[in-house]
Amino acid sequence: MISLLISVIVLIVGFIVYSRVTEKIFSPDERETPAIAINDGVDCMPMKTWKAFLIQLLNIAGTGPIFGALMGAVFGPVVFLWIVFGSILGGAVHDYMSGMISSRHEGSSIAELSGIYLGKGIKWIMRVFSVVLLVLCGTVFVTSPAGLLDTLTPDWMNGTFWTIAILIYYLLATLLPIDKLIGKLYPVFGILLITMAVATIGGILFSGGKYTIPELTLQNLHPGDTPVWPYMFITVACGAVSGFHATQSPMIAKCIKTEKEGRRVFYGAMISEAVIALIWAAAGVAFYGTTELLSEALKNGASNVVYAISTGVLGSVGGVLAIAGVVICPVTSGDTAFRSARLIVAETFRLDQKKIKNRLIVTIPLLAMGGLLTWFSIINENGFQIIWRYFSWSNQTLAMITLWVASAYLVKKGKYRFGSLLTALPAAFMTAVTVTYILIADEGFRLDLTVSYPAGIAAAVILFAVYAVMLIRNIRKPEKAA
Repeated sequence: MISLLISVIVLIVGFIVYSRVTEKIFSPDERETPAIAINDGVDCMPMKTWKAFLIQLLNIAGTGPIFGALMGAVFGPVVFLWIVFGSILGGAVHDYMSGMISSRHEGSSIAELSGIYLGKGIKWIMRVFSVVLLVLCGTVFVTSPAGLLDTLTPDWMNGTFWTIAILIYYLLATLLPIDKLIGKLYPVFGILLITMAVATIGGILFSGGKYTIPELTLQNLHPGDTPVWPYMFITVACGAVSGFHATQSPMIAKCIKTEKEGRRVFYGAMISEAVIALIWAAAGVAFYGTTELLSEALKNGASNVVYAISTGVLGSVGGVLAIAGVVICPVTSGDTAFRSARLIVAETFRLDQKKIKNRLIVTIPLLAMGGLLTWFSIINENGFQIIWRYFSWSNQTLAMITLWVASAYLVKKGKYRFGSLLTALPAAFMTAVTVTYILIADEGFRLDLTVSYPAGIAAAVILFAVYAVMLIRNIRKPEKAA
């Protein structure tokens, strides 16, 4: 209990202090944002700060900080450290920079920003990589709610029925102007996500001693002896650092009215997500008692674990919250995943998105791909786990690239060029994580630890050295600040 309380306090202090450090290094000013300068009535339009915050929170969160945190909790309370410091030093900085740099480039996607600051070759790689990640994300967030609804509704409303229903909703949410479905529903659903987390932790704390939240230990408690490095850092994903957020922040960058709002909207939403992740990580081990029992329960699906915890702690009220949360939250990440994919494809082929015809041309093939992957996950016994694993790795790889993009931006255009260490250090860390993981993992190259660990560290050192050379050159011959 004390470890959880301290972790929440550190997150709050991190927002108060480190978000201002991040803001100072970026140096927001009074220039017009895309919401004011463009305002196309579809994707670029001004929103109130509180609404932009709640939409950003739901865009980046979904069930990410719930599912990822529960799977990360299988390693034990050591996951608290990654959620806290990963969010403050990495995830929130990542989200803020990707949103604010996008705002200074007319709401451009992370793929376009990669081309500007890392070269045209990287831009095309990122275009493909981003769209693949977003379609995988959309698929993950179709399968999990459809599966849960299948178990809770009459036989004729099976998984196929709910899959089609969700894809129809995705079509509408992807096509319509952002202030219609998303602008009206997301603030309500954002409050629901927060309420669900607060109610769950409240039920555990006031259970009369029935549940005990474990205290922090550095010991790896994973029952399968899976090493913390790099697996835990990939597993938690959205609860600490997530490349998916880099695809979502540009969407809200098109809606903030001033650059000064960015700290509260982007950095603040990530810290809020981290608090939610902490709560679910603590709830998972507290409810099941041991990481062994939690791990066993997760074999039946994270959705079922959330439902079991919610109903077990809160009874029928918890059941309603769980159904709403585990259905609505992933759906509201899936729709914005496809919306972001539409924007990236349209940006690539210079298709004007004011015209509904152009939106349909891009949206229908994307949803068709998502439908095929969903079908694969249903007919294949381990289909969902396979898609999730590839999603998790590609997610963290995108985060790593985004942090290097932000580092290059700060070196070339920033007011405080040594401040680029703010993003370069977590970028190097995530480089080591992602390279090590893909070399060692079953879905990767399956190499031995003695090869994978040094190779991951070497990759991080090499990229940091490239960054250092870029920094030194720019100090000698600085570019004009943005």
